[in-house]
Amino acid sequence: MIFVTGGAGFIGSNFVLDWLAQSDEPVLNYDKLTYAGNLNNLASLKQDARHLFVRGDICDQAQVLALFQQHKPRAVVHFAAESHVDRSILGPGEFINTNINGTFSLLEAARAYWSALPDDEKAAFRFLHVSTDEVYGTLGPDDAPFSETTAFAPNSPYSASKAASDHLVRSYHHTYGLPVLTTNCSNNYGPYHFPEKLIPLIIANAQAGKPLPIYGDGQQVRDWLYVSDHCAAIRRVLEAGRLGETYNVGGWNEMANLDVVHTLCDMLDQLKPRADGASYRAQITYVKDRPGHDRRYAIDARKLERELGWKPAETFQTGIAKTVQWYLDNQAWVADVQSGSYAKWVETNYFNREGQQ
Repeated sequence: MIFVTGGAGFIGSNFVLDWLAQSDEPVLNYDKLTYAGNLNNLASLKQDARHLFVRGDICDQAQVLALFQQHKPRAVVHFAAESHVDRSILGPGEFINTNINGTFSLLEAARAYWSALPDDEKAAFRFLHVSTDEVYGTLGPDDAPFSETTAFAPNSPYSASKAASDHLVRSYHHTYGLPVLTTNCSNNYGPYHFPEKLIPLIIANAQAGKPLPIYGDGQQVRDWLYVSDHCAAIRRVLEAGRLGETYNVGGWNEMANLDVVHTLCDMLDQLKPRADGASYRAQITYVKDRPGHDRRYAIDARKLERELGWKPAETFQTGIAKTVQWYLDNQAWVADVQSGSYAKWVETNYFNREGQQ
């Protein structure tokens, strides 16, 4: 059995679904079910005995340790995190608590459990920590992509909290010998993505006839990674990664946010045209940029390819086509997650900013 934290969130639920599609090894899925955790993502596993869901908080060290001792997982895959930069600007406290204190509690529980294992199980145990390229800060237009040796320079409360958690994980390997692995990924997209992030927000707002909000000039560049490719990379690192090492996971797809939005508008123009015949591009609205907005992220994923043979299966063109079609085919899921509280938050974040352009 593997123990997955945050397995009802976007990347976590995709990982659980992909894992059980390719393996009969059971998953204990541990999730707090905050606004971004959604058991509907896992509806297809409702009667699947290989999937055990437990609602809980990674800060609850006693509960986590009790679950470890009861179910005896051979590995922990740690997705659970507050992950939205804008929310970290408006309310950083939750990010400090979950991403730093929660990771510390999880590490402590894992260390206590691992230390008591028989030697053969102890040697086989793994703690895989899923992190972000945002810990590296921002790049200039001509800078080389982030590598695993790039110095940390986080620029938001979110990225700072993830950088701290990365350091904690590393320290538990070097101090206590805990067999850890860390992955730092670029921007994920795909099914079950909560619609406060750029791609699902644009798809949802376009169909609803709402403005398509673009921060600043829209020229912030991101490396886009299809979520199933990310899941495959994590499985490979868990299987064969070198202990104590970090592996960057990227899609080799650098695109400016505005170009992503134009692509989405053009695809929707073809797949689900507006009733008035106009392009969805007409709904684009420029809003004041967020504070400390990183200009460019790019990942050098050659280490992962060189050492473990992984590279992404999807191009941006194939991945975005699958993503748009999924959202068009799953309108009920989108409607369900767009609760009143979520709609209020989007209004506060995007359209009540002083100095809206």
